[in-house]
Amino acid sequence: MIYGKKLLKIYKILLKEYGPQDWWPADSPFEVMIGAVLTQNTNWINVSRAIENLKKKDLICPHKIAGISKRKLISAIRPSGFYNQKAAYLKGLSQYVLQRFSGDLRKMSRVETSVLRDELLAIKGLGPETVDSILLYALNKPVFVIDAYTRRIFGRHGIKIKESDYSSWQIFFESHLPSDRKLFNEYHALIVRLAKEKCRKRPDCQGCPLEGVSF
Repeated sequence: MIYGKKLLKIYKILLKEYGPQDWWPADSPFEVMIGAVLTQNTNWINVSRAIENLKKKDLICPHKIAGISKRKLISAIRPSGFYNQKAAYLKGLSQYVLQRFSGDLRKMSRVETSVLRDELLAIKGLGPETVDSILLYALNKPVFVIDAYTRRIFGRHGIKIKESDYSSWQIFFESHLPSDRKLFNEYHALIVRLAKEKCRKRPDCQGCPLEGVSF
């Protein structure tokens, strides 16, 4: 119970400090999926450039990603880095969406979360953070996304997870917070904001909104 109260307290502090983050910025759920893949091992500025290239070529569509040559896809997503691998990952994801759901993301969103998660994790190149970002931000599923920022911030504020793997961190948050996808969405976005502005690898603790908060 105490963890839940502290986690909600931190959420309210960050929301008051930074306001709603309106994340994930995209024009469609499939664009969110593309962004979740492209953001692996790079920053959002580079992802934005790659997505703009895809938009200019009218490729924000599973049919077109699956049908375009890998060479042309690589050319479009080059700013995101690791473009050979990411092109293959995007094609794998697009083929899955087409074969399983005929490209209909509304149909996809109606499938049970645990089933979708297992199927997405089976696609080459899609790890837990990428898959959970797709589930939360593209398909509105109540899953809490864990990333390096989350571990860093909450580790510094006294959270100790015995088995410090992705699943254990996720279980901690999901078991101590209401299962609310809007809350999970906003909370994760606020964590990212704090990590980029204050809780960096070399932290700038002066003026941190979480100064003095610990578990």
